[in-house]
Amino acid sequence: MNFGDWPKAALRIVTTLWAAALLALAPQVALAQDEAADAPVAAAETTETEAAEAPAYTPLGPEHIKGVPEAGGIDFQPQYTDDGQFAYKMHTYLLVPVITVISLFVLALLLWVVVRYRRKANPEPSKTTHNTFIEVVWTLVPVLILVGIAIPSITLLARQFETAPEDAVTIKATGYQWYWGYSYPDYGEFEVISNMLSDEDADANGEPRNLAVDNRMVVPANTPIRLQTTSADVIHAFAVPSLWFKIDAVPGRLNERLLTINEPGIYYGQCSELCGIKHGFMPIAVEALPREQFEAWIVSKGGTIGGADAAAEDAQSAADAAAAGDAAGAVEAETAEAAAE
Repeated sequence: MNFGDWPKAALRIVTTLWAAALLALAPQVALAQDEAADAPVAAAETTETEAAEAPAYTPLGPEHIKGVPEAGGIDFQPQYTDDGQFAYKMHTYLLVPVITVISLFVLALLLWVVVRYRRKANPEPSKTTHNTFIEVVWTLVPVLILVGIAIPSITLLARQFETAPEDAVTIKATGYQWYWGYSYPDYGEFEVISNMLSDEDADANGEPRNLAVDNRMVVPANTPIRLQTTSADVIHAFAVPSLWFKIDAVPGRLNERLLTINEPGIYYGQCSELCGIKHGFMPIAVEALPREQFEAWIVSKGGTIGGADAAAEDAQSAADAAAAGDAAGAVEAETAEAAAE
């Protein structure tokens, strides 16, 4: 063998080894392609099975009504959010006792002054111009009372304006003259229009008049909700007393607050901003459901669930991988043929 034949021989050896390696890996590549090709079918079958097993949506009946005004009621409605319960306890166990004690104390002072310093009992009026101790007391005590009230008040304000977490469900409430629209950007961007029912239809459903609607705002219970509000015409206000929730809906502006409802049920509210002749006839009905039933409602409205979207994306990725595997196999076959030659 001549010296110049050594490079050619080395090239042939390398080519032969490369071809042998490709032939050894060919069955594994083919198996991977088969598994990738089966992945979309498996993902699709799993999605169909989950959809079949998902509970069907059934609207809550009147026995589930919780947040509703009572005839002759003078107290707050029962509260079904943590903020509402905090505010109710603050009102009941702090503000009411403080107001009661101060009112009775001032009334007692007035009665004492009227009786003790009347003309017959006190013909010679006192010439006292000031009293340092009393002045310190009537200045310091009110300050301490106000500080004691301010601490829980500021705490409540801070709780009401907490930022929604990243995984919160986003729902957008749009005020119209004179009805509400609820859209769900996390589930396909569909919108539900909510109009007040007539008295006859409300009675037939067992719901309160002027509060029942044809389509409620359906939300998941025990789940953080990023509730956004805006308006298509004039200023409205989205308010549900039993949830301790009120936020303005302003044209051209997107307001946002966090809402978490503790229990499944139906909660009624009203527009709380004078918005025209039918201001009193655009009620709010919130239907809080367990997460599974909420997702079933989403599907019934033509929306999409995040899990189904993820499965579809995985199936598409598997299909893309299978196609890429086919292309790689073709390249490897061409390389093997060239090496054999």
